[in-house]
Amino acid sequence: MSRNAYIALASIGSVLLLAGAYAFQHLGGLAPCSLCLWQRWPHVAAAFIGLFALALGRWSHGRFMPWLGMLAALTSAGIAAYHTGVERDWWEGPTACSGGGIGAGSGADLLSLEGPLGVVMCDEVAWQMLGLSMASWNMLASLALAGFWAMAARR
Repeated sequence: MSRNAYIALASIGSVLLLAGAYAFQHLGGLAPCSLCLWQRWPHVAAAFIGLFALALGRWSHGRFMPWLGMLAALTSAGIAAYHTGVERDWWEGPTACSGGGIGAGSGADLLSLEGPLGVVMCDEVAWQMLGLSMASWNMLASLALAGFWAMAARR
């Protein structure tokens, strides 16, 4: 496959992962926790990096774009690995979304009908398939996308 084909696959993969996350959120009713949201940002970056890489080609700094895309995918994989560990109680998660209470919301926040009720906990698995949580699947998919970026960088 060509360099541009690998870049396109990696970029489209990030867009599809984002689309899936938004579908679970808005169609499936699964509100994301803060770690879920953190995992999305590197995919947004990777999608834009892919667009720039395809537009620039090998001109000037364009040849370094696949390395940046790989870094973005690995960042999402790292956050997802951390999130998986929090879900499986291998280590503590952020205090704002892991166990132990309501958080720092005011009384007005608690009574508000706007937005979700309560805090979505990072240490609770909202959905799983084949024994893997959404964070675990994102980690695996992000590692695969990092592989596509690496293949693009080597061409």
